[in-house]
Amino acid sequence: MCVHTASVEAPVRELDGEEGRLAKRCRGRILGSMAREKTPATKSAKEPGRLKQMYQVFQMTRRNDSNAIWWMALAFLAPIAVALGLGFILSGTNMLSFALWIVTGVLGGILAFLIVLGRRAEKAAYSQIEGQPGAVGAVLKSSLRRGWTASEMPVAVSPRTQDAVYRAVGPGGVVLIGEGPQTRTQKMLDEERRRINRVLPNVVISLLHVGPDPESLALHKLAGKMTRIKRTLSKAEVYTVSNRLKSLTSSKLPIPKGIDPNRARAQRRA
Repeated sequence: MCVHTASVEAPVRELDGEEGRLAKRCRGRILGSMAREKTPATKSAKEPGRLKQMYQVFQMTRRNDSNAIWWMALAFLAPIAVALGLGFILSGTNMLSFALWIVTGVLGGILAFLIVLGRRAEKAAYSQIEGQPGAVGAVLKSSLRRGWTASEMPVAVSPRTQDAVYRAVGPGGVVLIGEGPQTRTQKMLDEERRRINRVLPNVVISLLHVGPDPESLALHKLAGKMTRIKRTLSKAEVYTVSNRLKSLTSSKLPIPKGIDPNRARAQRRA
């Protein structure tokens, strides 16, 4: 039988034989159990909990979107107000039914609050990277709906202005997105569309612009705009078109600059 650690450490130095081995074994078990008890506390201190993460998202959204708190408050209170009204009308004198209506309203308010928080947090996050090179690629990587395939790497880039063209394939066909002012990206989009039409003449190609122009899409609206494009391809056709475009991209390898080894001549010695 093992005893508390305070009574174990001192006798271990004095006892010999079977009693000493027994005391050492007990102390090892007790210290091992103490170490296991400390491990979850250390792990929880390093990783923030779910509520703390939600609070951090709320603080980030509030700092970048001054109207977000009012929309979230409205989303939380509106279902409660509706539930109270329905409870007064439909419950009558039944207090249990009225209490259930209140609980339903609170749960609906929490759900609406979380939905609005997620939308506003996404908008606030995209507003921080809007206008930077590669912002469209970040949206295509993280926010596309199921059934769409895209790469965060552009298919065409202007080395001088850093304007880029991105490509996505989904139920709406092929979508080309220009990142930058429309006056500069329109030519790049037209060239990419002609290149795709040569290998896929029957596939619908849509052009979208994300940039500083008034008629261009805001970054946080890009994913929603793509999902609203009219469906023209089935799931199997999306897979086929995507593979065909991947092979087209891989065959478009850049020509290395420098000296042609076939025409290089050895330098003459003086």
